[in-house]
Amino acid sequence: MAANAYKSAMSVIDVSVVMPTHKREKEVVEAIRSVLRQEGVNVEVLVLDDTPEGTAREAVEGLKDERVRYLVNDPPSKGRPAVVRNHGATLARGRYLHFLDDDDMLAEGALHAMVSALDARPDAGVAVGWVVPFGDDADWLKDKSEYFEWAAQVGASTPNSAWTVAHILFRGTLYVNSACMVRREHFAPLGGFDATIPVYEDVDFYLRGIRAFGHVYVNRPILHYRTGRPSLMHNLGKDGTLVVQSNEMIHGKYRKTNGMLEYRLMQAALRVLPFEVARRLPLRLRNQGRAS
Repeated sequence: MAANAYKSAMSVIDVSVVMPTHKREKEVVEAIRSVLRQEGVNVEVLVLDDTPEGTAREAVEGLKDERVRYLVNDPPSKGRPAVVRNHGATLARGRYLHFLDDDDMLAEGALHAMVSALDARPDAGVAVGWVVPFGDDADWLKDKSEYFEWAAQVGASTPNSAWTVAHILFRGTLYVNSACMVRREHFAPLGGFDATIPVYEDVDFYLRGIRAFGHVYVNRPILHYRTGRPSLMHNLGKDGTLVVQSNEMIHGKYRKTNGMLEYRLMQAALRVLPFEVARRLPLRLRNQGRAS
C-alpha cells in the first residue's frame, strides 16, 4: 500500500509547460531543455507546432524524453499564439500551467520557486517573477534590461493584487507571458487567452487572472527573455496601431467586467494616493458601478 501511494504521488504532474512553436527549430530545443533541467518539480512539455508541415518534429522528438509531447497544431493559427496556447491548455494534466515562448528559456529553479509560492498561498491564482533579458543587439538589450529592472522593483514592492492590477492598467505591464504561472483550474473560468486581441493578449489574460484570483510575486529570476530582431513585437508597425487597438480592447474589457467606478477609482488612486494609503485598497470592489 505504501509503495503504491508513493508511486501515485510521484506520478502527479506539477507543471504543464505549453509551448507553441513556429519555424524555430534551434530555439525551441533550447527552450525545452531549460524546462527539462528544472529540479524539484514533475513536468510535462506540450510542444504545439503551428506549421502545417510540422517543421520542428525531428528536432523535438530527437530529444527522446518521455516528458515531452509533440503535436502539430491543426489547423494552423496563422500567427495567433493565443489560439495555440488555448489548445495546449486543454491537453494539460499538471496542477499548474506555464506558457513558455519558443525563443525564451526558464531560469534555473524557476518552476520550483513558482510552484512553492503558489502551494504556500492557496488564496492566490497566479505567480509572477523576474524577467532577465538576453540577446546580441546591444541597444535592444539595454532598453529591455532597464525596463525589466524597473518592473522587478515595482513588482517586489507592490503591496497587494489591487495595486498590481492598477499599475498594469495605468503605468505599464510588469511581466511577459512566460514569467507567469496560473492554476490549471482557473484557466477555463478565465476563458483562456483572448485571440481577438491583436497583441498583448498575455497581458490581458494575466491581468484578468490577478484581478479574479489574486497573485503572489516570486522575487527572483524566472525567465531568460530573448531580445532583438526579428520578433513579433518588433514587427508591429511604425504607427503603433496594433498596440493602441489592443490597449483599448484590454481597458474596455476591464470596464465592462468590473465597472467604470472601479476602473476610475483605481486610476485616481494610482495618480494621487500615497503608497501607504494605496496598499489598503481592496482587490474586489464588488457590485459598484457595473457597466451595462
